[in-house]
Amino acid sequence: MDTKSLNPEEINTQNSRPLFSVVIPLYNEEENIPELYRRLTGVLEKLCADEGCPIDNYEIILVDDGSTDSSWKLTKELHEKDARVTGISFSRNFGHHIALSAGMDHAEGEAVVFMDGDLQDPPEEIPKLCCKLKEGYDLVIGIRKKRSDSLYRRAISYLFWIMFKTFMKLDIPENQSLLRIMSKKYLANFRKIKERNRFLDGLFAWTGFNQTTIQVEHAPRFAGESKYSTWKMIRLTFNALTSFSYFPLQLAGILGMSISTLAFLTGLWLIIGRFYFNLYVEGWVSTMVAILFMGGIQLAFLGLIGEYLGRVFTEVQARPLYMIKERTPSGERVLSCCGRIK
Repeated sequence: MDTKSLNPEEINTQNSRPLFSVVIPLYNEEENIPELYRRLTGVLEKLCADEGCPIDNYEIILVDDGSTDSSWKLTKELHEKDARVTGISFSRNFGHHIALSAGMDHAEGEAVVFMDGDLQDPPEEIPKLCCKLKEGYDLVIGIRKKRSDSLYRRAISYLFWIMFKTFMKLDIPENQSLLRIMSKKYLANFRKIKERNRFLDGLFAWTGFNQTTIQVEHAPRFAGESKYSTWKMIRLTFNALTSFSYFPLQLAGILGMSISTLAFLTGLWLIIGRFYFNLYVEGWVSTMVAILFMGGIQLAFLGLIGEYLGRVFTEVQARPLYMIKERTPSGERVLSCCGRIK
């Protein structure tokens, strides 16, 4: 694969910035942080050296999403010994996609990498993404060759993608991982998105630009257990559906019209049968079943309409996406600018 080298003359040294920014959301990942730091720094230092840059020309942004373990303490300790590590601590748990958004807001690199903190996205796969980005793409998404998850999580993911493909009008690559890389230009445009109920995979597809995918390895968790509960996965699925499709609301109208038509035809048949065929239906059970069925349908779709109205209410409130409780000090760090990925 032909990978263009970076041109040191293509960037203004007065506006020096890291060559790479790596954004990692953390939620109770104290067991994984030391190994994550060790492997990631080794990969990034080699990448910078291969591009003819100083080996410290990168930043790692760890976003602590309201962890209750010692994740934030470990982040601060890493920052104290290595200024390339930046830490952001939320005032509470705002969610995985919001943590990623916070990392994007603070990233300054020429290229920005997303990855999870559980090492299921191996840092050793980042050079593949970087090579693909230098072919002229704005966003490169890692596609898992094989999921290293439990059968239950794979089944949930499979159902999610079936629903998404059925109801959405977005071309979202299936079986994608969080691991991806984007250009500075792409990031600058993505920051213009201000909505608060975020499904990032859908937003990435919605933006357009020159995107591509590349196969990457998917590893088992290095330590600990997944923090994505069944309820969180269901909530994410519902959030994705209501963020990018009006079909649930349209389904309410379709189902309502269908049931109304069926009820009208049934009533017409009963009237004709009563007067012309002496057909008599006692009807208490059937009446109660019909009432309860229609009542359930109405309440379900009132709840669905309420979900959409709730999203409008959230947007009108215009609260910030997240609240930062603490940040690592922004020390003076001299960056020798060597070029940019284009």
